[in-house]
Amino acid sequence: MKSDLVIVYHRQPYEEVETETGIAYRENSSPNGIVPSLKGFLGHANRGAWVAWKEAEDTSNPDFAPVIEISDSFGTYNVSRLPLTKEQVRSFYHVTSKEAFWPILHGFKERYNYDPVDWPTFRSVNWAFAEAAAEQATDDAVIWVHDYNLWLVPSYLRQLKPDATICFFHHTPFPSADMFNVLPWRKEIVKSLLACDSVGFHIPRYAQNFVAVARSLTSAKLIEEEMTSAALAATGVALNDRITPLALEYAGARVNVHTSPVGVNYNYVADLACAPEVADHVRSIRADLGDCKLCLSVSRTDYTKGNIEQLEAFERLLTRRPELRGKVKLMLVSVGANRNMTAYAEIQERIEALTGRINGSFGSLEWQPVALISNAIPLAQLVAYYRAADFASITPLADGLNLVASEFCAARDIDHPGALILSEFAGCAVMLEGAVPVNPFSHASMDAALDQVFSMTRDEALARMIALKRSAKYWDIQAWTQAELAHFQTLRAAHQANVNLTDTRPAA
Repeated sequence: MKSDLVIVYHRQPYEEVETETGIAYRENSSPNGIVPSLKGFLGHANRGAWVAWKEAEDTSNPDFAPVIEISDSFGTYNVSRLPLTKEQVRSFYHVTSKEAFWPILHGFKERYNYDPVDWPTFRSVNWAFAEAAAEQATDDAVIWVHDYNLWLVPSYLRQLKPDATICFFHHTPFPSADMFNVLPWRKEIVKSLLACDSVGFHIPRYAQNFVAVARSLTSAKLIEEEMTSAALAATGVALNDRITPLALEYAGARVNVHTSPVGVNYNYVADLACAPEVADHVRSIRADLGDCKLCLSVSRTDYTKGNIEQLEAFERLLTRRPELRGKVKLMLVSVGANRNMTAYAEIQERIEALTGRINGSFGSLEWQPVALISNAIPLAQLVAYYRAADFASITPLADGLNLVASEFCAARDIDHPGALILSEFAGCAVMLEGAVPVNPFSHASMDAALDQVFSMTRDEALARMIALKRSAKYWDIQAWTQAELAHFQTLRAAHQANVNLTDTRPAA
């Protein structure tokens, strides 16, 4: 049975667990993150499907069923598992996506590595994703493609399903034209995105950057824009943009430029924070801390996340303010990702070395200034730390959005408001009112933010946290879901009315 909504994302929508009776497909343990957020859309479709990849030794004869039917709390839907060899995964994902695309998306030109890229393999994998999606989709389906490693899928889909509504959503930053155009495949990528009915981004700045890139490489022209919503226009933040683009015209077709930030499951996190077992854990954490204040920082191990800068700022704090020694502790949760990649291994080594230096220089038998956690923490335990901490410091050098900051706000208790230090270069900085903004590239800014938190009155902390919780709730996952569903309806209605559509849309 064909589907009227097909989600195309590289990861499978469940956790595959080997049991005594065989493979079991279990729902993701956390309600937050992109996979459970996207699965929420499947229940709104008459029939939904998901396309992902799964490693196979022999792609022509994999040892698993390419298409399976899943029934869980989100509904019943098909999952098409695209068989890829280990080498295909390495080439298309770990090399092209992570070594070439990732540094450019985040503005780290010096880390860009073009030499090992096998572009024909990237094309062939994207073509395979497009074929798998087309096989699952009705002729007029909404096919929703996610993230930069599938940039070429839209142009291939337009050839295979010319009447489908093709949408693309970026979960990363989108860089300015002078950064993006470092990529030698830039025009092929952008023409593929212009084959979409809609290209989506978290915040207006990324949408503006995409428009600038499209205009630098093609004949696309901006045909509609509006003043940015007050809820997405935090003042004094580096990523703020006062104008939001709405549509481009390219080759006679309208390409919607869609801005819609993903949120967290606010109510779930808030309720979990009040659960008896979490409350018990919070009391235990605070009892262990005594009169020592806890600073919490949570991220992946990645050069974009600012973990090194976070540790260096904490080291400077203890150096210039010796009265805080024994009175403050940093809990740095830096979860390893892509452990086989040299760049991430180097960052982890630097984090561990710096942690050791700080603890060796300032620690004692009774107090260790830094607790480094490199393994993923279950959500209930993490929420307990969100609630117990005196403040959080989320200071990425570049981040598409950052859901940790919103989770922290959702978990907070107004009776113990705390504070949030937040990088201006996290996408959520334009959404979350009340944070202490910081420039992680500036020692002075990082130092001043820490001093501000330590001198903050309870009244100021309370006012800031009320604003933070209000904005995190406003932009929660339900708001994003409803906004995207409404956007799909508008796009499909345009198809049915044959408005602004032609058959002249070129393929990349």
